Amino acid sequence: QVKLVESGGGSVQAGGSLRLSCAASGYTVGRACMGWFRQAPGKEREGVATIRRYGRTTYADSVRGRFTISYDNARNTMILEMNSLKPEDTAMYYCAADQRTDNCAGLRYNYWGQGTQVTVSS
Repeated sequence: QVKLVESGGGSVQAGGSLRLSCAASGYTVGRACMGWFRQAPGKEREGVATIRRYGRTTYADSVRGRFTISYDNARNTMILEMNSLKPEDTAMYYCAADQRTDNCAGLRYNYWGQGTQVTVSS
């Protein structure tokens, strides 16, 4: 049974940084598609970043250059480093995983975490 648990969310001021983690069990990080998504109140869920085998990544235009997705194989964890945070980054952040290995940005992911809240104040 696949389980994903996010952590690292919190409240920061604009310009600050946060590091989100997604610990996986029943699933090996780095072998297939994984991603970070977010949903703000009243808005649809949107993709933030994805990562697949060999560390290939994709980013939403709104976060490119500020966020970095990676994985820590030793801890079987996916990471999202978020810098230069803006109030518009405020949302619930979810990690997702799948067994498929291609088109990670366009997948309907099979496995989801419960989310971690990120709040950025101006």
